[in-house]
Amino acid sequence: MRGWRITDRQARSLAQNETIVTRIYAFANQKGGVGKTTTAVNLGAYLAELGRRVLLVDADPQANASSSLGVDPADLPLSLYDALIRRRPLAATIRSTPLPGLALVPSAPALAGAEVEMVSMLAREFLLRRALETINGQYDHVLIDCPPSLGLLTVNALTSASDGVIVPIQCEYLALEGLGRLWQTIQLVRESLNPQLFISGMVLTMFDSRTNLAEQVVSEVQSHFPDQAFRTVIPRNVRLSEAPSYGQTIRTYAPNSAGAQAYRALAQEFLAREAAEGEAVATSETGRIGA
Repeated sequence: MRGWRITDRQARSLAQNETIVTRIYAFANQKGGVGKTTTAVNLGAYLAELGRRVLLVDADPQANASSSLGVDPADLPLSLYDALIRRRPLAATIRSTPLPGLALVPSAPALAGAEVEMVSMLAREFLLRRALETINGQYDHVLIDCPPSLGLLTVNALTSASDGVIVPIQCEYLALEGLGRLWQTIQLVRESLNPQLFISGMVLTMFDSRTNLAEQVVSEVQSHFPDQAFRTVIPRNVRLSEAPSYGQTIRTYAPNSAGAQAYRALAQEFLAREAAEGEAVATSETGRIGA
């Protein structure tokens, strides 16, 4: 399993002294209840606070990411469904949010039947990637919240994820079992759809310092996956659980809570990784030119 790195596409941009293209990440874990949506939404919120232009794509028919940002999935003129199935421009589905710098492509109930409709469509695994190509360069980061399954919607997200997969892992033993199945799916997608797909990060969530098991899970993941596992660990926090019911991110609902501090730190670590990647590639390209 490879660690975080810059893609060939971004390396070419750096070599040609161009603006780096939009970074696209999929947030995936087929096990539900591990903090996947919470991580995608709140990381996006703090990346926006740090000055990045962020587009959150809600690819989960449950539409939890959309409702976490105060959007009613049942009252939308357009959603991701329209971009994927009805071929409407993705830009037409984008909604602003109360947070400057953070935009949303919402989900809707119709997305639940999208996988059935996709089956007969040409190049069905590339529908989302083609839609995202139309907004390339308009955002610094695109974060795709996948459904907790390994169907066509998740495959579309993995095919689109030019900068890797972020895997939230709950600090419990059973959460580790699902990681192997996700890795198998990633391997299959790499072989046939997205050769550059890799796990770029693992976020340990719902950490409870009162249990030995949580400590053991953190230690095991960080020791076995030192390049992928973020050092920032997200604690189990009541405020994090409450925020979505008010249609808010933790950044606005409880900015001084332990959960907010953790996601702020995660966003800073996330950007530090990207900066390190860029410096490594720039050094590599300089060496090639000098040779």
